Amino acid sequence: MRVGILTGGGDCPGLNAVIRAAVLAGTQRHGMEFVGFLDGWRGVLEGDTVPLDEAAVRPLLTTGGTILGSSRTNPLADGVEEGVARVRERLGALGVDALLVIGGEDTLGVATALHAAGVPVVGAPKTIDDDLSATDATFGFDTAVQTAVDACDRLATTGASHHRVMIVEVMGRHAGWIALHTGMAAGAHVTLLPEEAVDLDAVAGTVRAVLARGGAPLVVVSEGADVHGGPAGEDAPRDAFGHVRLRGAGEALEQELLARVPGVSTRVTVLGHLLRGGTPSAADRILATRFGLSAVEALASGDLGTMASLHGVEVSQVPLSEATGVLRTVPGARRAETAGIRW
Repeated sequence: MRVGILTGGGDCPGLNAVIRAAVLAGTQRHGMEFVGFLDGWRGVLEGDTVPLDEAAVRPLLTTGGTILGSSRTNPLADGVEEGVARVRERLGALGVDALLVIGGEDTLGVATALHAAGVPVVGAPKTIDDDLSATDATFGFDTAVQTAVDACDRLATTGASHHRVMIVEVMGRHAGWIALHTGMAAGAHVTLLPEEAVDLDAVAGTVRAVLARGGAPLVVVSEGADVHGGPAGEDAPRDAFGHVRLRGAGEALEQELLARVPGVSTRVTVLGHLLRGGTPSAADRILATRFGLSAVEALASGDLGTMASLHGVEVSQVPLSEATGVLRTVPGARRAETAGIRW
């Protein structure tokens, strides 16, 4: 079997570990041959490939990013039927029997449509936001949270030195898992998520209270939190999948606090893509490796149209349609755990 691998959407730590595990297990256990499509679905549409053998992937466990490159190309942008036909034609011309698609909601959404049209495909879940349903965790999230917490720890000390409000903006468009975990681990006084309304007067009250007791307020805000009085960036440019390119939540919050807390000193740090880069944590290396192994076994057994998924401590395959149907957002019970506590 000749398998094509692609990585789509935003990069995150652990992508290369999935590729490594899949290629090593596929070649050694099942005699598979692998090629990599460059820059996600663009590489599929244009037939742009590189060979993937054992020597090429062995050093990849600790390497961040993706050696295959990525993009937000949407092969179904001009219609599902036409997109599927183009993909099928390219795979046939290259002698590719099946696809291993590593990506998040959008990338796996395309994979789901291809499976429905009869294209052999399996998936591995990748989203730094940890918001894919049908899996308890996605690789890259652990590394992102630790990176954000390290930054908050450093910012907290300089904030304390200057009696300053430190606002830290992290990734999270519709799901606030990164903000939630970062805020809890870093001891943030305020954590703002996309899942709940933002009470700016209450935020200002907390800031005043922390300053009054001699502290330095630390505020963690998700990029998708509603601090604009409406959907952020409604008129902003959109990517190939229709997503608004979010920016400015931290700065907007700063302006609101300056208006509500006269004389306050503030600084905004937008971590942004810093959370995506660098060496994956041990937990992400392990999870990514297990996902790669599970995906290859699915290909070998003909368990197509499925995605590697973590449930508890076990990794198994679940239907792609379950993974892309509903985003996994922070539930009310998790948000209520710390409600009313003055940190």
